[in-house]
Amino acid sequence: MARFWVCVASAGFFLAFLVLHSRFCGSPVLRNIAFAVSWRTEKILYRLDVDWPKHPEYFSGITFCVAVDSLNGLVYIGQRGDNIPKILVFTEDGYFLRAWNYTVDTPHGIFAASTLYEQSIWITDVGSGFFGHTVKKYSSFGDLVQVLGTPGKKGTGLNPLQFDNPAELYVEDTGDIYIVDGDGGLNNRLIKLSQDFMILWLHGENGTGPAKFNIPHSVTLDSAGRVWVADRGNKRIQVFDKDTGEWLGAWNNCFTEEGPSSVRFTPDGKYLIVAQLNLSRLSVVAAPLVGSIGECSVISTIQLADQVLPHLLEVDKKTGAVYVAEIGAKQVQKYVPLNSHVPAFGS
Repeated sequence: MARFWVCVASAGFFLAFLVLHSRFCGSPVLRNIAFAVSWRTEKILYRLDVDWPKHPEYFSGITFCVAVDSLNGLVYIGQRGDNIPKILVFTEDGYFLRAWNYTVDTPHGIFAASTLYEQSIWITDVGSGFFGHTVKKYSSFGDLVQVLGTPGKKGTGLNPLQFDNPAELYVEDTGDIYIVDGDGGLNNRLIKLSQDFMILWLHGENGTGPAKFNIPHSVTLDSAGRVWVADRGNKRIQVFDKDTGEWLGAWNNCFTEEGPSSVRFTPDGKYLIVAQLNLSRLSVVAAPLVGSIGECSVISTIQLADQVLPHLLEVDKKTGAVYVAEIGAKQVQKYVPLNSHVPAFGS
């Protein structure tokens, strides 16, 4: 069923509402997205691609994370549940390709680090089983290539390296790796590893001050060489120099209701897309100029339906499409820039 509310709220003018497409796919949560945008103050930059994916019935568990291989036009989704495939692979057009479940216990974060010579998928595994508390590298078909951490054993050690609920990672084209560890575990730290897995720098103390964390949940880089961390428990985003690890500043003013759970930049570097889990909200935030962190300024928001719960998101580096892993709705949804060729609302 599709309903439409048209919503424009402006004092002294008219009031109407727009309810977008909704659907069920084995979940009690309505698959609808409601925009609540003041047209006087916000730009509408994205629209929902309701035709993605073509076969949502493949979402058989709780969808926690999503990665995009922009080079090859592939979308990887990590889901949790018993006796189900943990990793699903779709095309960017929404067609299901394959699934695999090898050596994956409980996926939390996922990242596609493909080059012309190699297609790599990295997964943070927070499970309590034999494969848990690790960061693992796979081929695109699920072959295990590399394991970081001590499988099945959580810890705080650095030599050998140990993790406890590693939340997410970001891999540069150079092969350098940025890991936020962890999601409510023993560790509250940001680690940079070289391509040969040597620790280059880290910040690893629990707290509220600069370069301290309370549930660092997501990490990304911008084109100016800055590392952005969703410091979820402290309701802020912290920023670091990628080469030295120097703390550059923080954004506190945009997240007074709830901390950010996911951060990614648009391909042009103009905006940072931020998810807030329990608010079921996506915010498009203006990226600061080089040399200044400034304050957070929200340009646009996408208000999802209650209990959709956007956990982690990814942005396609080629098309700018935003993919959102929603643990409440048990699905991944795709938003496309308004200037995209994808038909609006499936028309």
